Amino acid sequence: MFMKGKLLPITILFLIISILVGCGGKTQSTGTTQTAGTSTESQASLYGEGNIKVTSSAFKNNGAIPERHARQGAGGENVSIPLEWQGAPEGTKSFAFTMVDISARNWVHWLVVDIPAKTTSIAEGASNKRMPDGSKELINTFGDIGYGGPQPPPGSGPHKYVITVYALSEEGLDLPQQISYDDFLRALEGKVLAKASIIGKYSR
Repeated sequence: MFMKGKLLPITILFLIISILVGCGGKTQSTGTTQTAGTSTESQASLYGEGNIKVTSSAFKNNGAIPERHARQGAGGENVSIPLEWQGAPEGTKSFAFTMVDISARNWVHWLVVDIPAKTTSIAEGASNKRMPDGSKELINTFGDIGYGGPQPPPGSGPHKYVITVYALSEEGLDLPQQISYDDFLRALEGKVLAKASIIGKYSR
């Protein structure tokens, strides 16, 4: 009876200490999670410094690309899409952007580099006509220079076209006019201050 009477207070004390330690660990874990967490906006994917965002007056993020921006073979007029961006970080010396069909193994529809740092938009139908001075349009997967609109195979469902604007730390990339998408991304390594993407969809 003496031993049981001694063990009971010790057991209760041990339980109280365990609860306090457990609460402290939980609080610490929650604080770490909140510090590490980041919010992601639906209209832009961000990394690096700055708060750059990209939009298009032709469609909303995850919306349908109007038919006039599709290639002629898909019923369109192949009019290049308009783009606007804002919030480039300090130190941006040029921009580049890509438009790839991620539903077709990153088929390149538009690839532009050496866009002056003061530029904040690309007008509708600007490809090969009214691009910013100094910018350079590269060859797309169709084999054409400049913009090539959506042309997914009939019945293949909605294809996703990701347009990404890159804020770069260098004025010019000195890239050949014909370059693979993978080589393009490798050329950007170490030069990207921030980037933002918008997705458009198109189907036949």
